[in-house]
Amino acid sequence: MTVVKPLPRTARAYIVCAALGAGACALPALLPPSPTPWATAGLLAALYALCELPARCRLLGRALGGSVPLGTGSFFPVLLAAALLLPPAAAALTALPGGLLARVGEPPVHWRRAWRAAATALAAWTAAHTAGALHAPAALDGPDFPRALLPALAAALVFCLILTALDGGIRATAEGLPLRTAWRGLLGRALAPHLVHGLAGLMMGVLWRSPYGPAAALLVLLPMYVSCWVFAQYHRERAAHQATIRALVQAVDIKDSYTRGHSERVGRASVLIARELGMADDRLDVVRFAGILHDVGKLGVPTRVLRKDGPLTPEERRIIELHPEYGHEMVRGIGFLGEARDAVLHHHERIDGSGYPYGLRGEQIPECARVVAVADAFDAMTSTRSYSRARPVATALAELERCAGSQFDPRMVGALARALDRYGWQTAVTADEPGTQVPAPRAPGPGAAGTTGPAETAEPAKTGEPA
Repeated sequence: MTVVKPLPRTARAYIVCAALGAGACALPALLPPSPTPWATAGLLAALYALCELPARCRLLGRALGGSVPLGTGSFFPVLLAAALLLPPAAAALTALPGGLLARVGEPPVHWRRAWRAAATALAAWTAAHTAGALHAPAALDGPDFPRALLPALAAALVFCLILTALDGGIRATAEGLPLRTAWRGLLGRALAPHLVHGLAGLMMGVLWRSPYGPAAALLVLLPMYVSCWVFAQYHRERAAHQATIRALVQAVDIKDSYTRGHSERVGRASVLIARELGMADDRLDVVRFAGILHDVGKLGVPTRVLRKDGPLTPEERRIIELHPEYGHEMVRGIGFLGEARDAVLHHHERIDGSGYPYGLRGEQIPECARVVAVADAFDAMTSTRSYSRARPVATALAELERCAGSQFDPRMVGALARALDRYGWQTAVTADEPGTQVPAPRAPGPGAAGTTGPAETAEPAKTGEPA
């Protein structure tokens, strides 16, 4: 049974105010004497509403493999064309039917639909005012077409600013976030797509006013819809990737509860190092996946060995040292992981060649694996667990620097130090329940922690393997 979280009163009041504002913006289009060109407004409103219907139609969604683009963002060129072609009140009215028909994935459905309709109407109204102030209608009719570029882009920019400002406000009221936090990142993610939609809307407007008429303008939507379909497919595939990784990490956390949260933090530290090294954006995701999945091979290690309280026997240590190979076998068929699979296999290799499983040395060790090795050891040393206390960040860095060149790549250690100096690091308890006393670390036994380097001094005596 799904529990629906009620919408806070402040959020409901915010939506009501936005709806009243949208109604006030659209009302002049309905009052006489209105200069509304009803043929154009009606066609654009119907087109926008029609574009939103497939996302709500389950039968059509199944016929297309569940790949219908969701959300009004796929069809903003229609609204931006309306902002260029219509008076502000009519442009606001054009947005209302499609907004009310838009598919909503989560409850409360009616509140969300009302919000989306109101927000898009307000954005279209403001964009139309901007286009009118820059004489966009005259530019569309004139022979000098490039003159219309500036009004169209300005209208798209204002449309984007209004939508992101309103969306930040609803996030703040619905989720109780500070405004600065609620708005963070919204504009950066939305700006480029909205400007592209603005150009598509300009193309629609020009064709609409051309001798070819509205039928030609409709052709603009086809490539936009195809691109949105491809984008939706990409996001579905990415969501499936994330779900696969989450499932694997959760399985490891359930089996080895002592290191709960460790994988996510290693992924975060790995990205800090990779970004400091100047790796390309597409590699950052790969490095993060490598950090998150580096210990997935523990699923193949007997639980009695993972949770053993005392020192490991040589045989148990050999079993533990198989976990990189187990992990590589588990993930080698997952194509999107790329070089992350090599990091899973080689993150316990050492620069001096004394690591495992293959004793690689120096540059023979894949770069991604060298990143994860440093992130892994750092988190092990700075995390409080049920069997050891966390070391201060400075102490952990000093230990990493001491072993740079023998166990760890000095470039990776230096990159981590610079990143931590810039961004800091948030440590957290990973296995203790609130109020649990953390015992002093156990004395190391044969093949256990405290023998050769920082990863060993940070790793529990129960496993005897680097973090």
